[in-house]
Formats: sequence, structure tokens, C-alpha cells
Amino acid sequence: MNRILILFAHPALEKSKVQISLLKAAQSVDGVTIHDLYELYPDGLIDVVYEQDALTEHDIILFQHPFYWYSAPAMLKEWQDLVLEYGFAYGASGNALRGKTLANIISAGGSKNSYSTHGHNRYSIIDLLRPFDQTANLCGMNYLPPFAVHRTHDMPKEKIEMYAELYRQLLWKLQRDLPSEETLASLRYLNDWVQS
Repeated sequence: MNRILILFAHPALEKSKVQISLLKAAQSVDGVTIHDLYELYPDGLIDVVYEQDALTEHDIILFQHPFYWYSAPAMLKEWQDLVLEYGFAYGASGNALRGKTLANIISAGGSKNSYSTHGHNRYSIIDLLRPFDQTANLCGMNYLPPFAVHRTHDMPKEKIEMYAELYRQLLWKLQRDLPSEETLASLRYLNDWVQS
């Protein structure tokens, strides 16, 4: 089975019904490791060796976070800057992550339609996540499309619970398999893979 590490980053978790539900769903899946970065490092001092060891022990790395200003919260960026260092994650001898898989698990206030060339945000989620895709590429990792929850601001409880269950199913499925290259070629969101 694939070993999954979730790097969770939310600086104001108490304000997010959606991310709380997703986190609880992840915690209910046996064998999934969760690093809540804001909880682990309230002083912002990231234990680089601890985090690098965790990366080497897992097959799939998931960045779970709200989609803040078209990216991730500051702690996840700080984590990337410190942990994915030259000689470990990339460079001539930096092959510790080669062959592993990376994906984003995001929540966004905007609708799917708002994330398009004709929408309010002018770009698709896939386009806006390109820096994560390129990070995976530089590290020799495979990058999957995101699992995304849209229109979170006014989402009813039943729909939040539906996404939490879908996420739980995604984690269970990823533990056992990855999407084929053929599937990935037509996949916009991991949500669609789970539902297929």
C-alpha cells in the first residue's frame, strides 16, 4: 500500500468548517500520517530533518490547504523553502523524492466557473497551481491534479460532509493505486477520479 503524508496548513482553522471536516476525514483513514504545520511549529521553526525523514518514509505527499491568494498559506511556503533543499530534494545528488507523488488538496471560496479564462479569476486552478507542478518536476516527483472543494463560503453542512466522505474515499483509493497515465491525461480534478 502507498504510504500517505499530509502536510496540512491553515493559520485560522477554527474559521474553516470545510477544512476541519476534510482533516477529520483524513484522520479517520488508517495509515495516513498528518503533519499540521501550524500546530507542530507555532514558533515557525520547522524541524527540517524531521520533515525530510517523514518525506523519505512516504510514497504520496499531499499539501492540504485553503487556496489563499492563488497559492498556499505562508507556513507551507516556508516549509518548502527549508525542507526541499538542494542536495536532498533536487540537484545532482538530491534524489530523495524521486518517483514519489505530490498533489494539492484545496478549498476555495470561488466557484469552478470563476477559475477559468472567462471567469472572475482569469485562470484555471490547474494554471494557478503550476508552481507546485514545477516543484514536483524539479524533485523528480509525479504531480497529480488537485482535489478541490469550491464555493466554501456558503456551503451547507450536508455538502461539506459529502466532500469529506469523498476525500476519505480518495485517500483510501490512493493508498491502493494511482490514476493511470491515460486517466491523468483527461483528469481535471482528483474528485472526478474518485467518483468514476
